Amino acid sequence: MKIKNLFSSLVILALTFGIVACGSSEKEDMTSEDVIEESEVSSQLGGLALYTVRDAMAADPRGTLQKVAEAGYAYIEAAGYADGKFYGMEPVEFKEYVESLGMKAVSTHMGAVTLDNADQFIADTKAAGMTYFVIPVPPMGMFTFDASTMKMGMNGTPEDLVSILNELGEKCSAAGLTLLYHNHDFEFMENEDGVILADYILENTDAANVNFEIDLFWSTKAGAKANDYFAKYPGRFKAWHVKDMNPEGMFAPVGKGLINFSQFLVDKETAGLEVYFVEQDMTFDLDPLEAIKISNEAIRTFGFE
Repeated sequence: MKIKNLFSSLVILALTFGIVACGSSEKEDMTSEDVIEESEVSSQLGGLALYTVRDAMAADPRGTLQKVAEAGYAYIEAAGYADGKFYGMEPVEFKEYVESLGMKAVSTHMGAVTLDNADQFIADTKAAGMTYFVIPVPPMGMFTFDASTMKMGMNGTPEDLVSILNELGEKCSAAGLTLLYHNHDFEFMENEDGVILADYILENTDAANVNFEIDLFWSTKAGAKANDYFAKYPGRFKAWHVKDMNPEGMFAPVGKGLINFSQFLVDKETAGLEVYFVEQDMTFDLDPLEAIKISNEAIRTFGFE
């Protein structure tokens, strides 16, 4: 089935977005042509998860970032770190280039983080001027995916994951960063022991050090009510991934699917919302750079600020 094959490819790609760099290793000198004048960028709003445009970022990171700015985004979340660089750029170089386009790099997914390399990853995130250090899936080999059933899950126990998150969270806090855990659908479903992982994480991590980047597509797909989570665990959902769902349950540009994002914004203060990022894991026949324009226009109609 076409959708099944596409979804399988998606998850395999997702395994790599924080583990393998999507950027070029080439360094280029900035010129005046790289800089977008402020007058050329009209009413920039909201954030973009660069995973959406990962192929373009791999081919031409500087040119793609310029197009992201032109699409109307004010800030970005990286998903291409390797060998101490973001998309082939040194952390400060990446920060300065993004800022030259009138945007800010505020967050990064760090799927390859371990307790051994965390200090270097954190230092590079800090040097890039970012605030949010995001764990995109259970780290250190804990994330699992069964291609035959398209089921995502986790090796190890919730206790194992919480222990890792608490330690990484303490390290991030000490460096002045905010650690967030990003969910898929399985965290909102009961495991074989009847445990809902999202609840277990929220109840057993220190809110001073560990919080959530809630993915509203995946929580919706799992049947979880995000607003109920906002009320039960106030202030814990600092960042949101904003992605829409088509009638077949697959990804769609914001405003072209079934999710009414206004319902979540009613409780944004209770949730603790600080930043949000448009994301679309797959755009199918639509060019990702066109999809992000559609989504940027739509976030305004839902009331995002």
